[in-house]
Amino acid sequence: MIKKQPIPKPYLDRVLCLLKELKKRSLSGILVSQPENRRYLSGFKPSDPQLNESSGFLIIGKGLAILGTDPRFEEEAQKQAKGYYPFIYRKGLEASWPEVGISLKTMKKWAFEADSLSFHTFLRFKKLIRFQGNSIPFLPTYQLIEEIRAQKDRSEIKTIRRSLFITEGVFQEVIKTLRPGKTEKEIAWQLKQLIHQKGGDGLAFDPIVASGPNAALPHAEPSDREIQKGEPVLFDFGSKWKGYCSDLSRTVFLGRPTDRFKEVYSLVRKAQVQAEKGIRAGLTTTAADALARSVIEKGGYGEYFKHSLGHGVGLATHELPSLSPSKADLLKSGMVVTVEPGIYLPGWGGVRLENMAVIQEKNAKVLNKDQSFYNF
Repeated sequence: MIKKQPIPKPYLDRVLCLLKELKKRSLSGILVSQPENRRYLSGFKPSDPQLNESSGFLIIGKGLAILGTDPRFEEEAQKQAKGYYPFIYRKGLEASWPEVGISLKTMKKWAFEADSLSFHTFLRFKKLIRFQGNSIPFLPTYQLIEEIRAQKDRSEIKTIRRSLFITEGVFQEVIKTLRPGKTEKEIAWQLKQLIHQKGGDGLAFDPIVASGPNAALPHAEPSDREIQKGEPVLFDFGSKWKGYCSDLSRTVFLGRPTDRFKEVYSLVRKAQVQAEKGIRAGLTTTAADALARSVIEKGGYGEYFKHSLGHGVGLATHELPSLSPSKADLLKSGMVVTVEPGIYLPGWGGVRLENMAVIQEKNAKVLNKDQSFYNF
């Protein structure tokens, strides 16, 4: 299989890094089916339309770089995935497979992404790679490419900064117009419109706008409930720019803040600041989580901090690493993470504050410019 041209940077560097990891595992090549991983390694942008429908796959091995897709995405394959051989299966995947199947005869062990390949598709490819009697093992990998993606290069961090800049600008616009009587759904729609107006590609994820007792639900869905004076309103949303996500949480109070809100908000903010000051490369993800969790526990609200401290952000909103109390992984320079402690009190509401930060050798650099925090 002859490539039309060299794979350009930064995709070439990423592919070479992947090949090294495959070699360590004695694997000859890999089938890449996860949409963000496809884009990360090739620049091919189309996402999968739905769970049972794929926009394509990559086959990567030594001297092998193939992008397989159907005719709907032929133009994107030609323009976006430079250096990859475009395998367009016009008569269906099985009927077209001989075009590339012969190239896999030198493969000894072929890998797939166990996290993203359905069992049906696994069986389909397992049958295909045994083209012409080849008895090639088809072996699972787990988060192999995601681990590479976790450390961002300068261009990725710059793109994430731009995405976050758009998100923060939208938040500032929305809180200027926040009034009792608006519904959570109306505000969520406003967020979406403003992201497009300010140049974003779209939403990074479905936004959360939760008012009053709804704010006690960490993943509340916007409802027809009208926001009211004298209650907290929790925002959690983000934009995409050039494929990269941002993630922002802020909590505001309509009217004069109550003593209870001041207490809860101040504790969450204290936990966030302590975590931001202590997170650095070499620290474990469990230790990072504990920096904030210990503050909230000492304040008497430990049982109401119901989620992990944060997560990685990049081409997906939730990426490695996970700043969680349950699994200890090492933080590395270049990782971009959220720092988002929260307290959620049933029947009353909740407070979550979220910044984004890039991990460095001696500290974490907060990427947010927005500093619209209460200072009680």
